Amino acid sequence: MNRVICAGCGIKVLPYEIMRSGSLETGYREICNQCFNTEVAEADGLTRFEHVNFAPVPIEDCGGASHLFYFRIRLFGIGVAIDAFELRKGYPFGYQFQIIADPEDDLMVVLGQLIEKIRRALSVKHITSGDLGWQIADHRVVRAVIQSDCRRGASLPVLAIDGREFSWHEFGRMLMTYEGWQVKLEIRDQSEEI
Repeated sequence: MNRVICAGCGIKVLPYEIMRSGSLETGYREICNQCFNTEVAEADGLTRFEHVNFAPVPIEDCGGASHLFYFRIRLFGIGVAIDAFELRKGYPFGYQFQIIADPEDDLMVVLGQLIEKIRRALSVKHITSGDLGWQIADHRVVRAVIQSDCRRGASLPVLAIDGREFSWHEFGRMLMTYEGWQVKLEIRDQSEEI
């Protein structure tokens, strides 16, 4: 995997650990999450905040498949977000989760809450594969994360369902099984549990 050099500390890190920080007036630079969190903590007077690097954690889904989750911590003044995601070529893909907490909270406890959230989500399959290809599972509920489709241009999103990416066309084909039925689409922040 290609690594990116942090403009703050000079360390080479994976692409998911880098973010652009700055402004039009001062210019932008690519810094690692740890440098970013340190700068935000200093600017906001959060003297007790400590950046933590969590090791990846494998979690099995209800079908017995193992998913390796990586974690990223981002401080944003009034809160701290912990993201959990699978990787493809150094970038998040597939299953993605987030939890938001107070910057003063014990991040190990928050990580435990996030892992429990992941386990609950992975305990249900929303799609199944059969003779007709991918279909919506019998309980007729689909939970997905909206992502951009960089391979085909960003004009249409893809949906990450059960850790797999599906185009709008593929998802639309799954919906045709229910032609004439109603659908309710709710859009929620990634940190909310649905």
